[in-house]
Amino acid sequence: MNFTRNLKPHVGVRLWLWILILGVVFLGVVVNSDAENIEDLSALIGNKDSILVADARGKILFAKNENTKLVPASILKLFTSMVVLHYLGPSYRFSTEFYLDGESNLKIKGYGDPLLISEAVKKISRHLVAKLGTSDKLTDLILDNSYFSQPLVIPGITSSPEPYDAPNGALCVNFNTVYFKRTKNGYISAEPQTPLLPFAIKKIKSSKLNQGRIVFSHKEDEITIYAGKIFQYFLKQNGIDFSGSINIGKVDPQTDRLILRYVSTFSLEQIISKLLEYSNNFTTNQLLITCGIKAHGTPGTLTKGVAAALSYAREVLNLEGLTIVEGSGISRRNRVTASHMHKILDQFTPYRHLMLREHNDLYKTGTLRGINTRAGYIQNKNGELYRYVVMINTPGKSTQPVLKRLLRILN
Repeated sequence: MNFTRNLKPHVGVRLWLWILILGVVFLGVVVNSDAENIEDLSALIGNKDSILVADARGKILFAKNENTKLVPASILKLFTSMVVLHYLGPSYRFSTEFYLDGESNLKIKGYGDPLLISEAVKKISRHLVAKLGTSDKLTDLILDNSYFSQPLVIPGITSSPEPYDAPNGALCVNFNTVYFKRTKNGYISAEPQTPLLPFAIKKIKSSKLNQGRIVFSHKEDEITIYAGKIFQYFLKQNGIDFSGSINIGKVDPQTDRLILRYVSTFSLEQIISKLLEYSNNFTTNQLLITCGIKAHGTPGTLTKGVAAALSYAREVLNLEGLTIVEGSGISRRNRVTASHMHKILDQFTPYRHLMLREHNDLYKTGTLRGINTRAGYIQNKNGELYRYVVMINTPGKSTQPVLKRLLRILN
């Protein structure tokens, strides 16, 4: 009996020892499994690729080739968005001004509003009718695009009919594009809010396309003249007609009378949210050029915008060594590192709600031929926030395998 009583405690101790040993072994398996995952993640990053993962405090958890300068593609828009918020402020709104001169000419001066779309032009036309009335005809419609220098050449932008290749200017409507389709009765607008004007149909016919988009260019002031044609159409719909023609000119603030200053209904945060969602190159560079004006005065140029961006990087983010030639990421001459992007993400954190969301991942992607990038924030089930940058510059590779593995590790 004494022997039995003395045995039971030893059995209990041994049992607990075995449980402890098994727990340590199990924990070791889990830790080793995570370590293997990280090693596998590293194997996905080639010599022309980079990765950086950090926690919410900025502590780098994993990085490879983080100081290698690579083509960022559209994740550069996160940097440009911060430049814009710095120079213009979250409450900034674009405006467009309307003047009447002594010869009954209506003058429109553009200030780079990237979301001057058909719905806005229609609304503006109603406001102008209220100011002018419809009893007298106007003479000419004069368009002032002098706020931006012309023509603006953006590296990476070509003369293709794609919307991402739309040129920039101070007075632009509908992103300088027309969306159309062909029926048995001829060409029609594919967007009911936008009329298909003879000016556009002529260009459509020369494109020999049956459907899709055409993009207006700087050639012969196409982008500005198209804006004037759209305004002329909606003004006529509201009872205001012109006896003269549409011309390029300038407002004279000494003699011309300001009759309406239209302020965009879109806040800067809304514009940034849309440009990130649709990865709109036109909008991004409109904003960057406007920042250049804020920092260096008129007229707006890409050179001034880039200078403002690099000053922000140097003075606010304490970043050196970026190569920036435009703001959208469409140019392959742009070069940044994953470490650069890490600091940009740190600054962008309060605005991460403007990004696209997929489950617990807030992100921005970038794609050019042979280039695939992604940057954003992952929040795990415990509410912990992680930042990540993945830049793949190896043709044929994607960020997707890296992201899938990363999501498993962080969650």
